[in-house]
Amino acid sequence: MSNEPILKVVFFQTETGREPVREWLKSLDQDDRKIIGEDVKLVQFRWPMGMPLVRKMESNLWEVRIRLSNRRIARILFTVRGNEMALLHGFIKKSQKTPVNELSLARTRRDQWQREWESNE
Repeated sequence: MSNEPILKVVFFQTETGREPVREWLKSLDQDDRKIIGEDVKLVQFRWPMGMPLVRKMESNLWEVRIRLSNRRIARILFTVRGNEMALLHGFIKKSQKTPVNELSLARTRRDQWQREWESNE
């Protein structure tokens, strides 16, 4: 692994300045946060990558597939623009398929982040 990350990780911010993924991470226990952090860091340093760690969901939307303790599965949905990886949404997966509402929330945040990014250019 190179010493320099390929992507800079940023947390999506709502209009009120909240960072939903950071808040979600803080709600998890330390062991789970450590596992998630290591997997996100792997993506950051080895981008682009695919299965089994990263799966493309649709245009400009990917998920980091994370195995936690007790056979639980976490997902972080993210987008990439330039050299930034924006963490849009995180959740513990409870079913085979990614729930429509989780994907929809990530899409909304991706589109908002892209608009902000473009307006700052």
